Formats: sequence, C-alpha cells, structure tokens
Amino acid sequence: MTRFDRHLLARFLAASALLVGLLIVTFIVLDYVEYIDDFMDRGATLRQVFGTYYLHYVPEIVRLTSPLAVFLAAIYTTARLSQSMQLTALTMAGVSLYRYLLPLALAALAITAGMFAFNGYVVPRAYAVVLDFQLRYYADAPEEETSEVFRQTSPDGLLAVGFYEPEQHRGYRVALYTFALDSTAGASVPTRLTARLDASDMTWVDSLSRWRLDNAALRTFAEDGSETVREVGALDTALAVLPRDLARTERDAQRMTIPETRAYVEALRRAGASRLGRPLVEYHAKYAYPVANFFLVIVGACLAARRRKGGQAIQFGIGLLVAFAYLALQRVIEPFGYAEAIPPTVAAWLPHVVFALVTLIVLWRAPK
Repeated sequence: MTRFDRHLLARFLAASALLVGLLIVTFIVLDYVEYIDDFMDRGATLRQVFGTYYLHYVPEIVRLTSPLAVFLAAIYTTARLSQSMQLTALTMAGVSLYRYLLPLALAALAITAGMFAFNGYVVPRAYAVVLDFQLRYYADAPEEETSEVFRQTSPDGLLAVGFYEPEQHRGYRVALYTFALDSTAGASVPTRLTARLDASDMTWVDSLSRWRLDNAALRTFAEDGSETVREVGALDTALAVLPRDLARTERDAQRMTIPETRAYVEALRRAGASRLGRPLVEYHAKYAYPVANFFLVIVGACLAARRRKGGQAIQFGIGLLVAFAYLALQRVIEPFGYAEAIPPTVAAWLPHVVFALVTLIVLWRAPK
C-alpha cells in the first residue's frame, strides 16, 4: 500500500466517522423533538430517555445511516481530489481510476463485513430494548398483532395459537404438535407428526405456573396413517413457554440475531404458518442491507471523479439523489415482500441487484 493509499483511506474513514456521528446527533435531536411530549406525558425520565432509549437506539441509527455516510464520504474524498486536479495529475502519471478505487473498494469490503456482523448480532439485541421502550412511552405506538403465534416448546414439540390476548394471558385455537425425531445425521430432525393436542383456548394460571387447556382433544397418528381421537376436556400442562414468550409479534425478526431468525423461520415453516413474508424479508435483509455500503462507495467515487461546474455542491446533490433512489427502492419493495405479493427473498435482494447493475454502468462510464 502506497503513501497515497494510506492518505486516501485516512481521509475517507475520517469523513465516514464524522458523517455517522453527525447523522446520529441529527436523528436523536429530531426524534426527541417529535416525541418529547410523549416522554413527559407517560412519565419517562431524562435518564431513561437518553440512558436507555437513545443509548440502545444508536446501533440501529448506525445501521440505517452507514450506507449514506460512506457514500457521502466517498463523494467528498474523491471530489476534493478531483476539484484540486490531483486526480488529473494521477491519471497523467499513469494511475487509472481502477487503481485509485482499489483502497476505497477494500475499505468498503471491510465496512460491509463489519456491518454484516454488527447488523446481524449487535443491532437486534439493542433494538429489542428500543421497541419495548416505544411500546411503553410512544402515544402512537403500533399495536402489536398476536395472531398466528408459533413457539417451539421442545425439540419434538411445537405450540400454535390462533390468537393471543397478552393482558388476559389467554390464547385461542390452540394446537400442540409432537413430532418423531431422526437423530441419525447427528442432529434431531422432525420426520413425521405423531400427536396433536387441540384445545379451544388456554389460560395461564399464576398459582400453578401452568397453562390450563379447555375442551382439549388428543389425536395420535400411527406410522400406517391411522388416527386415534380421545377427548380430554380440561388439562393443566407445564409447557416450556411463558406468557411473555407468546406476546411476541411478527416484528420478532427485528429483535433476533441471524441464527435466531433462521430458527424462528424454520419453526414457522414446520408449523405451517400462513404469513411468512415479514420474517423472511427481515431475515434476508440482515444479509442484504450491508451490501449497500460497498455499492454506494464505488458509485460515489465514480460520480465524483468527473469534474463538474458548481464544484462539490453539485457532486453532493447528485450523490444524495442517487442514495435516496437506492434506499427508497428498498422501502418501496419491502412491503410487497411482507404481503408476499413477490417472493420475500426477491424483495430483500432486488434493490441490491438493481444497484449492482447501476454500479457496473457507472464504473464503465467513469473517466479512466
């Protein structure tokens, strides 16, 4: 790595860090101004707001703003060199644009890998605290939907609840599935359904720390396909599921790490859940969103490499337009994945595939 490469990387990383810091401060100020009345009306103290809420919100802000920050940093760093004719001097000295982009591309790859780990493992833990705080102190907090709840109770057991009322600790249209497991491959894999316990409703009994099922019926399934039904009536059962576990919503994937989200989606699939759009989009987005950092750095540097009338102001204007189009495309397509109007995997990856093509075109058309 040459001295110029080190100088370029230092300026790019310093600009990225500064922009991330400014975006964090801007976001916190705007959010606080918007929700200060809610905080005061609902009794949140300044220590709770800044020591709990915004402290845990910072990782999510970094996740959201890092593509924009590195994009603007790439534009700023390259535009400074372009406007001062340093890029022209490098070109005349035989240094191609591709060679100039090499240290920025390596930095972008490192940032992408770091944000992948950050988004997949750090952000979910912190964002879970943020969501709980919002539900408690936001006056317009979204209602948590608790229909079609699925929870794994054991390696061979799965609980399905058609609708759950968190305040009453009561669930309706309950089914408890038991599977036969195959451990020959080293891991326990469900092979077939052996029993299903159906109940009209279930209620948490605090004094017993157990769930009480009403109007229960047990169905057992033999290997030959025959079925036996036995009416049970009322039944107390010690499931490895607490009321707070059933209070989760379809936004669960936002609170989970990558392995947890994968296991969650697998459990929903095994139980035959009908709405997998949002969890699947959230799962694939944990892989896809960090890729935006790489593409935006390359595009930003290529756009700023060409000298334009108006100087850096024009460069930043064009850059903001491109970044907005990229990020807006993600927000527009994701709801179609939630509703499964298009495959969730496509909804998560399509904006990045489109922008990968844009990156190739911009790279090809950039001055060499």
